[in-house]
Amino acid sequence: MTVESVKPGSVKSESVKPEARPAPEHREPPLAGGGVPVLGHGWKLVRDPLAFMARLRDHGDVVRLRLGPKTVYAVTAPALTGALALSPDFKIDGPLWESLEGLLGKEGVATANGPTHRRQRRTIQPAFRLDAIPAYGSIMEEEARALADRWEGGAVVDCTAESFRVAVRIAARCLLRGDFMDERAERLCIALATVFRGMYRRMVVPAGPLYRLPLPANRKFNRALADLHLLVDEIIAERRASGQKPDDLLTALLEAKDGNGDPIGEQEIHDQVVAILTPGSETVASTIMWLLQVLAEHPEHAERVRAEVESVAGDRPVAFGDVRQLSHTNNVVVEAMRLRPAVWILTRRSVTETELGGYRIPAGADIVYSPYAIQRDPRSYAGNLQFDPDRWLPERAKEVPKYAMSPFSVGNRKCPSDHFSMAQLTLITATLASRWRFEQVSGSNDGTRVGITLRPHRLLLKAVPR
Repeated sequence: MTVESVKPGSVKSESVKPEARPAPEHREPPLAGGGVPVLGHGWKLVRDPLAFMARLRDHGDVVRLRLGPKTVYAVTAPALTGALALSPDFKIDGPLWESLEGLLGKEGVATANGPTHRRQRRTIQPAFRLDAIPAYGSIMEEEARALADRWEGGAVVDCTAESFRVAVRIAARCLLRGDFMDERAERLCIALATVFRGMYRRMVVPAGPLYRLPLPANRKFNRALADLHLLVDEIIAERRASGQKPDDLLTALLEAKDGNGDPIGEQEIHDQVVAILTPGSETVASTIMWLLQVLAEHPEHAERVRAEVESVAGDRPVAFGDVRQLSHTNNVVVEAMRLRPAVWILTRRSVTETELGGYRIPAGADIVYSPYAIQRDPRSYAGNLQFDPDRWLPERAKEVPKYAMSPFSVGNRKCPSDHFSMAQLTLITATLASRWRFEQVSGSNDGTRVGITLRPHRLLLKAVPR
């Protein structure tokens, strides 16, 4: 789908002088029902957040929520989420990013705004250019095949551990040239599960002083967060000690300059590596888990993937160079991301008083929207809850409203690693489906675990050789 700039607000007619036009009277968005004293709607966002966000569009395209003492504006219509992402009237900020500060810091590309963000994107963008991705192909192939080779016929696969292992190893080997990543992948998996869940609670229930008390949950959260930062420090220290300067993203960061031409600070280097290894690995690993769940739940599509791989690759293992020809496999990945987006909630903050969809948005207001709700909306998708990869065939994809499917966001906040991520997800799906059939086993729970990201609670699959 083509991304075009959308600017909220009405267009002025040239036939009417600006001073003669009365100022528009923008409405106050409706207040969602069901709030409770003190917590407001935060308790619903803790109890059943996905259902709560999915129902908000029934109340309007923009709806007011109460999160503790704060008023938050929820945007529910696809066109308005596109306007929100593309307009300079809104910036990266708000409850989500405030909750993530302990992990992402304030000096990384994920959280920076303005000139700092543009400079940081220029530093990291070369590693993710479309023409740079093939250089990572052999590593993606090796890791996808190693993942498939580790499993034995009839063995039970812990999909959480395996998904993190392959996601972290690909990121580390391609972008950081990191070694010894198996043990670190396990640490990352354990720590991120705790940190992202704790950060979600801090976002929807902003009870700051309570989170500083030495309660067991708070101590567990603080230990996990400290281990994540220690892991990143280890990677940076190893590179410095080696004296090596491979052509990778970590070298680019260590040699980057700030706006004055001086080397960027240690904190910015740290925050940038955090952004590569933590949210990046978490979102890719979560998507791999959902793809494994899809292969088990929809064997007819798993078989179509296997047949497609055979038609393209024949008797040889599927390779990176085959990815562009694996159209159904790619559509399986996209449909899995539609129904179970790893990043299911996003926030922005208004820079100035503005309007969105005819509603007044005050300066400094927090705005929240849910890709999960947008991408499951029956107003945008026929058979909205059905797993239907063929909806992404060219003749059907044009029926999807603009901005109703933006898994990597749009505009200058579009994820720079979109092509990198899609290549590895398609290759991993093709490799696994061509080798194995999957069945859920006793003790498996593929229900959705909600934190800052979505992942299965505990997905356990039996791998059966084809």
